[in-house]
Amino acid sequence: MANTGDIRNIVLLGHGGSGKTSLAEAFLHLTGATNRLGSVDEKTSVCDFYDEEKEHQHSIQSSIVHVNHAGKLINIIDTPGYPDFIGPAIKAIPAAETTLIVISASAGIETNTRRTFELATNANKVRIIVINKMDADNVAFPELVKNIRESFGSQCRCANLPAADKASIIDCIDNDSGDSPVMDVAQAHTDLIESVIEADDDLMEAYLGGEEITSERIASVFVEALKAGTITPIVFTNARSEVGVAELLDIVAKYTPSPAQVDPVELKGGEAAMKLNAEAAGPLAGLVFRVGFDPRSNMKFSSIRVFSGTIKSDTALHRNTEKKSIRPGHILKSQGGETTETDAGIAGDIITLAKVEELKTDDLIHDGKAAGAFELIPTPEPMFSLALEPAARGDEQKIGTALDRLCEEDPCFKTSRDMQTKELVASGMGDLHLRIMLEKMHNRSNLSVTTKEPKIPYRETITAKAEGHYRHKKQTGGAGQFGEVYLRVEPGERNSDPPLDFSWDIFGGSIPGQYEPAVAKGINDVMQTGVIAGFPLQDIKVSIYDGKHHPVDSKEVAFRAAGKGAFIDALRSAKAVLLEPIVNMEVTVPAENMGDIAGDLASKRGRVIGQDMLAGNFIVIKAQVPLAEIKQYNSQLKSVTGGRGSYSMTLSHYELVPPNVQQQIVAAHTKPKATE
Repeated sequence: MANTGDIRNIVLLGHGGSGKTSLAEAFLHLTGATNRLGSVDEKTSVCDFYDEEKEHQHSIQSSIVHVNHAGKLINIIDTPGYPDFIGPAIKAIPAAETTLIVISASAGIETNTRRTFELATNANKVRIIVINKMDADNVAFPELVKNIRESFGSQCRCANLPAADKASIIDCIDNDSGDSPVMDVAQAHTDLIESVIEADDDLMEAYLGGEEITSERIASVFVEALKAGTITPIVFTNARSEVGVAELLDIVAKYTPSPAQVDPVELKGGEAAMKLNAEAAGPLAGLVFRVGFDPRSNMKFSSIRVFSGTIKSDTALHRNTEKKSIRPGHILKSQGGETTETDAGIAGDIITLAKVEELKTDDLIHDGKAAGAFELIPTPEPMFSLALEPAARGDEQKIGTALDRLCEEDPCFKTSRDMQTKELVASGMGDLHLRIMLEKMHNRSNLSVTTKEPKIPYRETITAKAEGHYRHKKQTGGAGQFGEVYLRVEPGERNSDPPLDFSWDIFGGSIPGQYEPAVAKGINDVMQTGVIAGFPLQDIKVSIYDGKHHPVDSKEVAFRAAGKGAFIDALRSAKAVLLEPIVNMEVTVPAENMGDIAGDLASKRGRVIGQDMLAGNFIVIKAQVPLAEIKQYNSQLKSVTGGRGSYSMTLSHYELVPPNVQQQIVAAHTKPKATE
C-alpha cells in the first residue's frame, strides 16, 4: 500500500480513436502489470473488457487500472471518447489530479478533444497533451502544434519531441539538442523553461538575470507550474509500439502532483464548508465516481476516490446524509475487469467495493464525521429518446430492473414512463448510445425490446395572465369533502429553474395554511401533464390569493382537487403554447462539405453561430437547431460526408414552437386520446 505522497491519479480524455485505451495498455505492459500488450483491434484489451466494447472496438464505460513506476503508484482511468458516451468521462475527472488529453496525430483536434480539455480546465485539473500515433504518415507536426497552441493557449509547450525517424523521443526538459521534424529542440527547451519558471518569481528573476537554471531547480517548480497552468506540456507517443510511453510515465511520476500537493477538496452544503486534506489520519470522505456490473456474474462494483482518511473492511461507512451504516467488505484494486484485494484505501487512492448495492454514482461516503456534498461537473441532459416495448410478453418487470442497472452505470442514460402514452421511454445522448445500451441489456439479461420513433421532450407554457377558480364539493353520505381555491397565473422567465414559481398569498385565513402543501400538489399534478398535448409545463408563476374551507368537510384531498381544478381553469385562458428543445450542435466535417451541411442545418430551422477550421482540412460548424429536426441526423451526416463527419449535441434552451408546427404536434398527440 503506497503512501499518499507516492500516489499519482491520471484520467485519459480525448476523442474516440485517439488511442487512449492503447496508451493505457502500453502503461500496463511496459511496467510489467501485464505480460503482453493488450490490443483493441485483437479484442485482448484489459481496459475494454465488456463484450460490447470488444465488438464495437471502442470504450463505452470508464475503466480503472494501476501500475507501479519509479516508486509511484499510478492510478489510471481510461474513459470513452465518443460524444455519445461523455457521461462516464465527466464523472471520472474529479477522481484524478492530472488529465492526459490524447490527440491522434493524423486526426488532430476533434470535437471531444476541445470539450474534454475545457472540462479539465474548468475543473482546475493539471493538463498534459499527448500527441499519440506519431508514426502516422503525412502529419504536418509544426501545423498540429500551432493548432494546439491556438486552440488551448500559448502555455502549451513541447516537453519532448519525436526524433527524425519517429522511433524514439527527444527530451526537451533536460536536453537542448537533437533533430526533430516538429521544431528546433533548443527552441523547444527554451520555450518550456520560460513557461515553467513563470510559476516562481525568484526563479524568473534569476533567469532574467542571466543565471543558469539547473534541471533540479526546474524539477522543483514544475509541479507548481502545472498546477498554476503556466505550462501545459505537449508530449509525443506511439502507444502501439510503446515509443514515448516510458518517457510519459517518467513525467507523470516526477512532475505531476500527488493528492497531497493540490488544494483540499471542499464539501459544501453542510453547516459550514469542509475542506478535505489528503491525510490518511483525517476523517474519511470519498466520492463514488463509477458504478459497474460484472458482465458474467452481474455483481455490482463501486469505484471510490478517497479524498481523506482511510477505509478498511470493517469501517462503518455512511452514504450522504443517511444514518444507517454500511459494511464495505473487501477493499479491492481494479485492473480492468479483474480485482485484487488490498489492506485499505488511504487518502488519495482509488479503490473498489463489491456487492454494496446502496452506493450510487456521485455519493459521498464517509465515517460519520463529514457532511455536505461535492461540487461536481454537471452532465448533459440526454436528448435522444426511444419508446420501448418488450419483445416478449411478461418481460416488463425484468426489463425495468435491467434498465435501472444501466442507468446506474451511465449518468447520461435515463428511463421514464410517458405520462400521456404510458410508454416506457429510454433517453440517451444519441442513436449510437441507445443502441449499445439496449445491446448491453440483451447480452447480459437476454431481454429484447422493440423501439419506436424518438420522442421529443416538448414542454408547455403560457403567454398571458389569467385567473382560475374551482370549488370541490363532494357528499358521500358520511363525511363530505370541501375545498375552494382562487388563483392567478402569469408567464415566468423563459427557461427558469424551477419551472414553477409558487406563492401562497392568502390573508385572513380563508384557507388554513395546513392546506398549502395539498394545493401545491394539485398544481404540480397539472405541471406534469400539461393542458395542450400532455407535455410538462414550465416557466409559470402561480399565486394562491383566496378560497374557502369548511371546518368539518375540508381535507387535503379536497384542496388538492381544488388546486388542480383552479389551475386548469386559469390555464385555459392563459394562451398556452408549446416549447421545443433547442440543442447546441458541433458538426465536424471535411471542408468541402461545409456548404452542404450549413445549408442543411438552415433548412432544419437551425442557426449557424460559428465555425472553426481544424487540422486536416476539417471544419467544426457550431449551430443551434430544434431537436425535432435532427432525429435521423446521424444517418444523414454519414450520407453527405461519406462517413467522415461527426457531431455532438447538448441541450441549450427551450423556444416557442412556430404556430404551424404546433398545430401538427397537438394533432398528433391528441389523436391517441380520441381513439382511447
